[in-house]
Amino acid sequence: MPTKRSQRATAAVVAGAAATMLAPSFVGPSASSKLSAVTSAPAPVAASAPASGVGAGASILGAGAAALAATAAVRPTKRCAKKDKAVRLATATEVDVDTECINAIRFLAVDAVNKANSGHPGAPMGQAPIGYLLFAEEMQYNPEDPKWVNRDRFVLSSGHGCMLQYSLLHLAGYDSVSIDDIKQFRQWGSKTPGHPENFETDGIEVTTGPLGMGISNAVGLAAAEAHLAAVYNKPGMELIDHYTYTIAGDGCMQEGISHEACAYAGHLGLGKLIAFYDDNGITIDGHTDLSFTEDVGKRFEAYGWQVLEVPEGNTDVDAIRKAIKEAKACTDKPTLIKVKTTIGFGSPNKADSHDAHGAPLGADEAEATRKQLGWNYGEFEVPDQVYDTFRKHAKAGSEKQAAWNKMWKEYQEKEPELAAQFKRAVMDRKLPDNWTDALPKVTPEDKGKATRLHSQDCLNAIANVLPEFMGGSADLAPSNMTLMKCTGDFLKDSYSERNMRFGIREFGMGAVSNALSLDKTGIIPYCATFTIFTDYMRGAIRIAALSQAGTIFVTTHDSIAVGEDGPTHQPIETLPSLRLIPDLTVMRPADGNETAGAYKYAVERSKNESRPTMMAFSRQAVDNLPNSSIENTLKGAYEVIECEEPELILIGTGSEVGLCVDAAKKLEKKVRVVSMPSCEVYREQPDSYKSKLLPADVPKMSVEAACTSGWGEFADAFVGIDVFGASAPGGTCLDKFGFNVDNVVSCAERCLSGEKGALSNGSQGKH
Repeated sequence: MPTKRSQRATAAVVAGAAATMLAPSFVGPSASSKLSAVTSAPAPVAASAPASGVGAGASILGAGAAALAATAAVRPTKRCAKKDKAVRLATATEVDVDTECINAIRFLAVDAVNKANSGHPGAPMGQAPIGYLLFAEEMQYNPEDPKWVNRDRFVLSSGHGCMLQYSLLHLAGYDSVSIDDIKQFRQWGSKTPGHPENFETDGIEVTTGPLGMGISNAVGLAAAEAHLAAVYNKPGMELIDHYTYTIAGDGCMQEGISHEACAYAGHLGLGKLIAFYDDNGITIDGHTDLSFTEDVGKRFEAYGWQVLEVPEGNTDVDAIRKAIKEAKACTDKPTLIKVKTTIGFGSPNKADSHDAHGAPLGADEAEATRKQLGWNYGEFEVPDQVYDTFRKHAKAGSEKQAAWNKMWKEYQEKEPELAAQFKRAVMDRKLPDNWTDALPKVTPEDKGKATRLHSQDCLNAIANVLPEFMGGSADLAPSNMTLMKCTGDFLKDSYSERNMRFGIREFGMGAVSNALSLDKTGIIPYCATFTIFTDYMRGAIRIAALSQAGTIFVTTHDSIAVGEDGPTHQPIETLPSLRLIPDLTVMRPADGNETAGAYKYAVERSKNESRPTMMAFSRQAVDNLPNSSIENTLKGAYEVIECEEPELILIGTGSEVGLCVDAAKKLEKKVRVVSMPSCEVYREQPDSYKSKLLPADVPKMSVEAACTSGWGEFADAFVGIDVFGASAPGGTCLDKFGFNVDNVVSCAERCLSGEKGALSNGSQGKH
């Protein structure tokens, strides 16, 4: 049996030969011509189908390439109106709008990547037919209002092929991507960066690039649509009724995150999620059969998806149309459309090879590709009829939004209460007045408890007053204490509920939650796991910070006090490493009031700024502190034990603040105790406040049950743990690794005598 690789190679050779034989049969119009229409001639048909699988595939691909090379008519009902004639030498065929639009996309990508001398032309060349159908026929969108609440969402999961998306946005009329922006692809300050960035370019829904992230985000966007539709739609007044489309490649299918998120999508039955699998069989290493031979379709069927196939995605536009129609007809399952394409389609020497993946075609190959595909236009030149086709569909989207606005007016009259909520939460994306009144407050006299229990109190208080607050845990709700009591489970038959059951899928959970925020419909998402397992979703946390997603990452079991589960579950380096992520705020509250303050900060940051917050809560009980309050928490650091002229300052976070308070009582010195729930928030305070709280001329020592790395910014000496933990009761672990009053007092005295650096790093606890 021939290998898949040999089949592809044979097919490519036959296709190239067929196109080469046909290419001389006509000459394209002059450069000044915008589009040519000539007498139709029948496309060549193979005399007989070869018996072998290789021959059959080759004949199909060859016929497709030949038809394209001769620019054969595909849809007689959509002809170009221009009357400029091509010069006939032998036979000529009518140029159809589909092919012209698809090739425009291809060559914008080719030209932009060539000009930048950097990028990935191959994927856009293969995916162009899919992109064309979505942006010129299927999707509802309005370039004049890219954030229209009922727009269809599009995610390019194979983000390295972003010239596909930039070309589509440009052709559709988005102001964010002009032809000059296309020419500035991958250049400093351009709106066309090397991967799609939602914060940079209007029309981009989510930031993609790390493979698998985009299709996982698409699951979150589809989940947002399902939830909002269930909450707000009324008969005859469907405020939320749109699709989420995504294009993913072989790399996306190999990344583990796609398994997590797509299995979750199948479980939820998200029928308005349509994913195109660009099955081109090429990655950077070469043909995918070097490492990837699974049946992706069967995998997705096992997830609960409908799976459709388009065997010839390069030229069979009608087959893709038919597949989209079938996908929309299936309302109780997401759909995967497996589209067989050729990477770098049309390139005589680089198609179906990794050479077309991550490098420019080059000037000579670009010219050869123009000849191969019959594209008689210069660099960055687009026929008017191509613009007209896309802009006509965009105008239809504008008209749909106008109809939606009319329905919205009727909705406000008939459903005033829901309409008011929809306007505030979804359209205006504002928090209600006085919502923070619901947050609990504690006093030092109140019995102490674990901050994860304080988190539970806050989360449920918020859930009662913010219907847009939703999320869940990675199968740890009883431990994370993240279940909302006022609502049920968000499942296939109960999309209006708000408790999301993510299962043991941290990475997928993070990506889905990010998309709930990036949907820009006012949802405030949270997701939860143990602090240590943020390592499983680190990529999603980083992308949340980069792409300005307002996700609230709730974590519990935040130190070696986890205890008996041992070092596999005890975070050591986790919190310090998370603090290194730009634009991520890390909060480690020390008691009930700080927990309430952390939630106030996180909710407002999510809703008002669309920025992420990561919170770490204790498993063990902690006492409530003097001076703690929501207001003080929002300073990032403040005095718990006040001292006007301190000889020493102890800085603690989370559960170690109480330890600092106890140690200060035993020190026969004037000691100020500072709680620092957030380094990031503290940095934002005025210099006058910071210099008064932590004066440079006073010795300072930090105490945190985590790596000592990073504390040199605020302290002279450190008590921490720079080794892995151990399996034992939590209190024993804390004691053995140096988190006890006697050790903190001893280290404080050494700090007062001038010693600096890590005075206690947990090494004394190793056994």
